[in-house]
Amino acid sequence: MTWHETIEYIQSDPQFTEIVANTYILPDLGVNVERFRQSAEFQETLRLIRHYCHLPNPYLLDIGAGNGIASIAFALEGFRVVALEPDPSPMVGSGAIKTLVGIYELSNVQIIEAFGEELPFENQTFDIVYGRQVMHHAHHLPKFLAEAARVLLPKGLLFTTRDHVIKGEKDKQKFLKKHPLHRFYGGENAFRLTEYRDAFTKASMHILEDLSPSQSVINYDPWNKKRLSDLIGNKIGRTFASQQWLVDIGWQALMFRQEHLSGKLYSFIARKE
Repeated sequence: MTWHETIEYIQSDPQFTEIVANTYILPDLGVNVERFRQSAEFQETLRLIRHYCHLPNPYLLDIGAGNGIASIAFALEGFRVVALEPDPSPMVGSGAIKTLVGIYELSNVQIIEAFGEELPFENQTFDIVYGRQVMHHAHHLPKFLAEAARVLLPKGLLFTTRDHVIKGEKDKQKFLKKHPLHRFYGGENAFRLTEYRDAFTKASMHILEDLSPSQSVINYDPWNKKRLSDLIGNKIGRTFASQQWLVDIGWQALMFRQEHLSGKLYSFIARKE
C-alpha cells in the first residue's frame, strides 16, 4: 500500500478511529487543522519558537508538510510559510494543502513538491526550518540535516518534533513490529539518539534543547491527566478516577512508560552556528 492508500483504508476501519483522530488524518481537512491549532502540542511549539525567534513574521519552511496541518496553522499565526511535500495526494499530501490554502484563502503559503534531502532553495533563505514527524523518515539523516542547515539564515532555528528514537537494531525491529501502520505501507523508521545528535553536529547545528518523551507535551500529546482520569474511570470506575493521588501515580507510570518505549518520541531545537 502507498501512504495515501493506507490512510484511506484506516479511515474506513472502526478499529483505527482513535488513531485517525489523534494523528489529525480525518477526512475533513479543515477539522484536522482546527484540532491541531488548538492542541497542546502546537501551542507549546509556538511558545518555544517565539522564545527562540523574536521576528514578527518569520519565514518558515515546513519539511514533510503532509496534509498541511502545521503549515496552515503557522500561516494563520502570521508566519510566511513554504510547505514542502513530495506526495501529491489530495488526502495526505500537497493536494490536501492546496485545498486548505483555498479554504482559508491564504496568500502566505507556497507549496513545493520535493524531498528534504534535496531542497530546491538558495542558501540562507529561511528564518526557521520545521519538521513534524519527518526527520526519522530521512533516507540519509546527515544529508537531511545538512540541507536544512544550508537553507537557514545565520542563527536560524531548526525545530524537529516527535521523531522516533531507538536504542539499537533489536529495539528498532521491536518498534516496527508494534507500529500500527508499518505493516500496511512499510515506511516507518527510527534512529539512535546519538545518530541524531551527531548529524546535528556535522551540520553545524547547535542543539538548544533535545526533549525526551516526558519532558514536553509536544511529545506526549494527546495524553494529559484528564484523558488518563477518563481512562481510569472507564476501567475501574469514576470513584477511583476522582482520586487525584491515583491519577498522579498513573501519570508518573505513563511517563515512565513513554520514556522506555521502543521508538519513543523526541523533539529537537537547534540553532545554526
